[in-house]
Amino acid sequence: MTDSFKTLFAGVLAAMVVFTSAAVQAEAEAEQDSKAVAERVEALKKNVIRLNRDLFILEEDLLFPASTQFAVFLSVNAGEFLNLDAVKLKVDGDIVASHLYTERQVTALERGGMQRLFIGNLKTGTHEVTVFVEGMGPNNRAYKQAATLAFEKSTETTALEIRIKDRSSDYQPMVSIVEWE
Repeated sequence: MTDSFKTLFAGVLAAMVVFTSAAVQAEAEAEQDSKAVAERVEALKKNVIRLNRDLFILEEDLLFPASTQFAVFLSVNAGEFLNLDAVKLKVDGDIVASHLYTERQVTALERGGMQRLFIGNLKTGTHEVTVFVEGMGPNNRAYKQAATLAFEKSTETTALEIRIKDRSSDYQPMVSIVEWE
């Protein structure tokens, strides 16, 4: 090998080392930049979620002010004497909510879950709520029962709970409507 060839080979080898280290450094910088971008995107996502929650709360306050807000919830403490199929809710004679239940929903309710069946506005004064419950009762017979409650709506938020319970005294389900204090 000649000296010029050795010098050329050393130059090419040195250039390869420089280019390789530059590529590794550029890749490391790109990785740091992508981490920084990912962190900024994550921070933006958190801000959007927080703003969305605040907007939802403001929207609820505007649509359902506390002075007219009215909500109806459903709870089930049954399962032995009733397999719930459907619920229909009337307020002052108008149907405001109806719901058909899946097996998963019924299971969740029987485990202690509570469903917000209706939320809306009512002016102050006397109102009447009627609920119709349908399902399969004892001995696999169709079961239908209704319950009615007359109540006075004040300027405060009013919440009612429809309670479906097993009644062991006559082996029948019982439907009641209770006003929350």
